[in-house]
Amino acid sequence: MKMNKLGSSDLTVSEIGLGCMSLGTEEGKAAAIIHKALDRGVNLLDTADLYDSGRNEEIVGKAIQGRRDRVVLATKVGNRRVPGQEGWSWDPSKAYILSAIRESLRRLQTDYIDLYQLHGGTIGDPIDETIEAFEQLKREGLIRHYGISSIRPNVIREYASRSSIASVMNQYSILDRRAEESVLPLLKERGISVIARGPVASGRLAQGRAIEKGYLDYGVEELLLVREGLERLAVPGRNMAQLAIRYSLSHPAVAAVIPGASSEAQLEHNLGAADIPPLTEEEIAAIRALSKANVYADHR
Repeated sequence: MKMNKLGSSDLTVSEIGLGCMSLGTEEGKAAAIIHKALDRGVNLLDTADLYDSGRNEEIVGKAIQGRRDRVVLATKVGNRRVPGQEGWSWDPSKAYILSAIRESLRRLQTDYIDLYQLHGGTIGDPIDETIEAFEQLKREGLIRHYGISSIRPNVIREYASRSSIASVMNQYSILDRRAEESVLPLLKERGISVIARGPVASGRLAQGRAIEKGYLDYGVEELLLVREGLERLAVPGRNMAQLAIRYSLSHPAVAAVIPGASSEAQLEHNLGAADIPPLTEEEIAAIRALSKANVYADHR
């Protein structure tokens, strides 16, 4: 497994991590997936206090007991459950972040988080206050580094210029190339790494998966045409999903991708992308010719 430096931090992450959101709540099954990932060289595990109302953090925390030193543990904050109300409310305030981390640490059964990420963000947030909270947590030793999980270019620009974020988690795939327009070049220039989520586009870039609805600005027929073209590039030993993962890794700003896995078989399928060579410039150009250079319409 290739390891990459995360931004200007001292964290080194596996190029393929594990997005833990899709592990489910069956503890034994989830733990087996996590253990197999670690045994295969994965060290980046990404969870959030939001997933399964905190249960995901609990499962991850229990699974890594005895292996904590082998894990770059990433979680997220910013979504707050208000007693008496359904759903979650957005709260990027300093006070909430400083209190929420205590609960995440308890659920994760650890005394520090390697990468603490703001789980969203809007241009109207008290950004300086949010940054102050993360910087305080660094000084206190409760987190090693921080980042944001956002697809909003206007928010990303603010954090890139005003904070010491190590990374931005951003949706990026063959079918969602919006970040190529401005986000990826900016972060590459600033020395901030991208953690790419959704490299297989919710399964639409996985062979054998039926397509019943569109994706972003792709209709079903367009998706089928893209897949046909990608299948021609999926040479023996490299299937379409692995091709898609390697595409997301091909941009120099991307340090890691975090495909999810709900089974050990799916995990092995994803990790197969680590065993194949990087895409050539010709292959990258061919993939871009098949897909759309889509752009952000909002939050520019």
